[in-house]
Amino acid sequence: MQTLMTGNEAIARGAYEYGVRLAAAYPGTPSTEILENLAKYPNVYSQWSPNEKVALEVGLGAAIAGARALVSMKMVGLNVAADPFFTAAYTGVRSGLVVVSADDPGMHSSQNEQDNRHYAAFAKIPMLEPCDSQEAKDMVGLALTISERFDTPVLLRITTRIAHSQSLVELNDQEERPLRPYVKDARKYVMLPAHGKARRLVLEERLQRLAEYAETVPVNRLELRDRKIGVITSGISYQYIREALPDVSVLKLGFTYPLPPQLIKNFASQVERLYVVEELDPYLEKEIRAWGIECTGKELFPPYGEFSAQLVKEKITGESPARAAAFEAPLRPPVMCPGCPHRGLFYTLRQLKLVVSGDIGCYTLGTMAPLEAMDTCICMGASVSGALGMEKAQPDLAGKVVSVIGDSTFLHSGITGLMDVVYNGGNSTVLILDNSITAMTGHQDNPSTGKTLMGQPAPKIDFVALARALGIQRVSVLDPFDLDQAKEVIKAEVAAQEPSVVIFRRPCALIVKTVDPPVEVHDCTGCKMCLKLGCPALAWDEEKRSVHVDTALCTGCGLCVNVCKFNALRKGGAH
Repeated sequence: MQTLMTGNEAIARGAYEYGVRLAAAYPGTPSTEILENLAKYPNVYSQWSPNEKVALEVGLGAAIAGARALVSMKMVGLNVAADPFFTAAYTGVRSGLVVVSADDPGMHSSQNEQDNRHYAAFAKIPMLEPCDSQEAKDMVGLALTISERFDTPVLLRITTRIAHSQSLVELNDQEERPLRPYVKDARKYVMLPAHGKARRLVLEERLQRLAEYAETVPVNRLELRDRKIGVITSGISYQYIREALPDVSVLKLGFTYPLPPQLIKNFASQVERLYVVEELDPYLEKEIRAWGIECTGKELFPPYGEFSAQLVKEKITGESPARAAAFEAPLRPPVMCPGCPHRGLFYTLRQLKLVVSGDIGCYTLGTMAPLEAMDTCICMGASVSGALGMEKAQPDLAGKVVSVIGDSTFLHSGITGLMDVVYNGGNSTVLILDNSITAMTGHQDNPSTGKTLMGQPAPKIDFVALARALGIQRVSVLDPFDLDQAKEVIKAEVAAQEPSVVIFRRPCALIVKTVDPPVEVHDCTGCKMCLKLGCPALAWDEEKRSVHVDTALCTGCGLCVNVCKFNALRKGGAH
């Protein structure tokens, strides 16, 4: 039976079919849907972990214990999980372990554009790259086989286009995979220096065997056609080649670390001109050139962004394909949703003219016009530790800095930063935006929501108790829609000569089912003060010289009513 599946759905299906017993992840686009889909299958325990490092450690523990495991994350998540990832290459596994890295060329939803193929070579862990959903499913099985045959984790590297594009997938029944018995082996799994030195030799010997295996593995295949042009490629770029230049010869690489030098040299000798087509870094090209093989790559193709069939054809043939006239849709900048509980806080922070050390989440949109109330956003958890660095290094910023972090992000990597503030005598004010969900990636549960990925009830983290346990004496819980109280409390906390935590608690507007009547406009003076909230339900009517409320969007939250000084905006039904 065949069905259309995204790459993420196919990876989840592959994990189910090939006997994965445990899967763990932290949600992050473009990888989130892997675990969301896998949780629907029977006989697979699936969990959201607080961060990617924890997820990989859980997966590695399961693999050492004798169960096949899969761990997924977006590419920056592998930065967080790098510590166990590198050491797992030394320890090896007992049952198969697949680590999925979902890279994001074009930065559709990411703060950088790193190429995680380098992680495979850096950690000396084999890597597979699928070119469509069928391969995404099949390569889960291949990765598990390689993992168990060579006693190593395997990196399955996909990109946004593979993760979210659909193609046909052949469905099969779940394989019977009994658990392997646990075997105590301290020399293998306890990475003392003496044990690590011995395992280092094992790692190098394994790489030699993997390199030999790469020469014959079927996912590395020759497609010989017109030999005037030959292209070496992998992943989604293979599809662009097949669409743009169906007649050229291709060496399609699915096993991309370690690379097969003999196969590549053999292909290069059979074509007149060799191109290397790969998104982001010249990962393949550098290796190929190091073997003395002439090729054309990044002198033609950019080292950034997503490719396309049109780009490939233009760069290789010099032809610009005819394009049909296209309607140019107006640009729509990203904005917080109507009724978002974060909006009022950023409005208040801008009024207070504070320096805002920001973090990863929906609230990053607090940097956009007209709010323009966020100064930095580096990585998960950096808001708290970054604010401490600011106040320690720059005396002029004392009493002027706050950090803003969401509930899920705080649990991911903000707790240690807050501990650092207390331990090192900081005066930071940390604002935790608790909207009761991991909102930005699509409303996943986390340790503060009271429910697991598999829908089971779970204890809720108490942020107040947690902050006090870390040594914070000044802890407040506020409604972010109460702008007057928010302003007074924040002013008091940034002035205090000790650290403080303010928890702004209100559910995400997209998970609240009740909506109040839309706001009504009465005799607007045209001051435009309400428009500084940046709410998409409010617009300026130039003809009437008045603010207009889009009743289809308005949730009746009342923020604009609080901001209006002339009583021109009123709660629906109020007179």
